[in-house]
Amino acid sequence: MTGRRSVPVPRTRIGRLARLGSLGAGLAGGMAAEGARSLARGERPRLPGMALTPGNAARLARELATMRGAAMKVGQLLSMEAGDLLAPELAEILGRLRETADTMPPRQLKEVLSAEWGGDFLRRFRSFETTPIAAASIGQVHRAETRDGRVLAIKVQYPGVAQAIDSDIRNLAGLMRWSGAVPKGLDMGPLLEAARVQLHEEADYRREAAALARFGGLLAEDPEFAVPAVAEEFSTRRILAMDFLPGEPVEALAREAAEVRDRVAAALIRLVLRETFELGLMQTDPNFANYRYDPGTGRIVLLDFGAVQEIAPARAAQLRELLRAALADDGGAIRESFAPLGLTDAATPPHHVGTMVEMARMASAPLRQAGAFDFGASDLVARLRAKGMEIGLAGDFATVPPVDVLLLQRKVAGTYLLVARLGARVELSVLMAPYA
Repeated sequence: MTGRRSVPVPRTRIGRLARLGSLGAGLAGGMAAEGARSLARGERPRLPGMALTPGNAARLARELATMRGAAMKVGQLLSMEAGDLLAPELAEILGRLRETADTMPPRQLKEVLSAEWGGDFLRRFRSFETTPIAAASIGQVHRAETRDGRVLAIKVQYPGVAQAIDSDIRNLAGLMRWSGAVPKGLDMGPLLEAARVQLHEEADYRREAAALARFGGLLAEDPEFAVPAVAEEFSTRRILAMDFLPGEPVEALAREAAEVRDRVAAALIRLVLRETFELGLMQTDPNFANYRYDPGTGRIVLLDFGAVQEIAPARAAQLRELLRAALADDGGAIRESFAPLGLTDAATPPHHVGTMVEMARMASAPLRQAGAFDFGASDLVARLRAKGMEIGLAGDFATVPPVDVLLLQRKVAGTYLLVARLGARVELSVLMAPYA
C-alpha cells in the first residue's frame, strides 16, 4: 500500500464479483492459518481475531485499491466514519485508501480515451501526460496541454465502475460482515446508502461539470477561493476536463505561520455556512485532497464537485433552528429540532435521544466560546466518538437519517478534522452570528 501501482481495473460485474470471491477465499485461508496458530499455542480460536489479522487487513485493503469504484469508496468511508469501531490494524490500513488508489496501465487508459474521444485524440493536444497526477476511487487525473496552449486537468473515469456500484456495495457489505471486519453492533445501512447515492452521482461527469460551473459562478466574487473552469469541448459523461490550477496540498499549510492557517481555516468554515444558508448547494465530500492552496494568490483551490447536493430552503430553516438552539445551549430546543431533521422519530429510544442532546451541546460549546477556539489542542473529537460509540454499539438504534442530512454531517465533520489538522485558531462565535 505504499505508493501507486499500475493495475488494470476489473471492468465487468462478473469480473469484480470474482475478485471479491478470491478475496473471501484469501481471508478464509488467513483465518485458517491464524486458527492453527491459536491451537498450537493452546488457545481457543476466536472468529473476529482470526479474521482481523494484520495480514488479512492488508489483503482486504490491497484488493479494494485494485478494484477501485464502489468497493474502494466503501473502504474509505468506513475508515472515516467508523474507524474508531474497527480493529486498529484494519482502521489504519483502510485509512491509507483515502490517500491514493492504483492507476490504470497506459493500454487501458488509451482504450478509455479512444472510446470517448476517438482513436486520433492525441492530435488535439500539444502534450498529454500518461502518468496521472492524482488517482481516487472513481477515476484518475492527467495533466495535458491543448494545441492552443490551454493547460488542463483531465479526470478519466475507470471503466466498468459506474455499472457495478450497486453490486459492489452489496457484495462487499456481505463480505465484511462475514469476515467480522465490521462489529455486529454497527449499523452499516445508512453509511452504505449514502455511499451508493454519492457514487451514482460522482460517476456522472456531466452532472459534475454542471455543478463545477455553478459553483464557479457562485464563488466568482469570493477572494478566498478559486474554482477551475470546465473545458466543455473535452468533457463527456466519463471524462471531465477543466483548467489546471496550481496549488499544494492544503495540509501542507500546517507548516505555515499561524495567521495563514487561521485565515484559511476561517474561510473553509465560512464556506460550509454559506453553502448551507446562502447558496443552497453543498459539496459534501470532505476529502482533504479536494482542497489545495495556491501560495502565489493566497486562494484555496476547490476541486471535485461530484458529490454536490441541493439544500432546500425548508431544510436550511430546520438547520437554523438547530443552530439557534445549540448557540443558546437549550437542551429542550435541541431535542425538538432533531425530529424535523429526521435524526430521531417515535421509535428512537429515549436514552439515545438524551445522549444525542448531550453530544450536540458538547459539539456546540466552541460556538459559544468567547475568543478563538484552538482546534489543534482540543479533544472534542475523541469525546464525541466515545459518546457515539455508546449509541453505535448498543444495537437498538434504528433511526436512519435522510441521506442529505448524513452527507451534511460528513461535510461538517470533515471540515472540523481538516481545520484541526491545520492546528488553527478560529473565533467561531463571530462566524456563526450572521447565520443564527
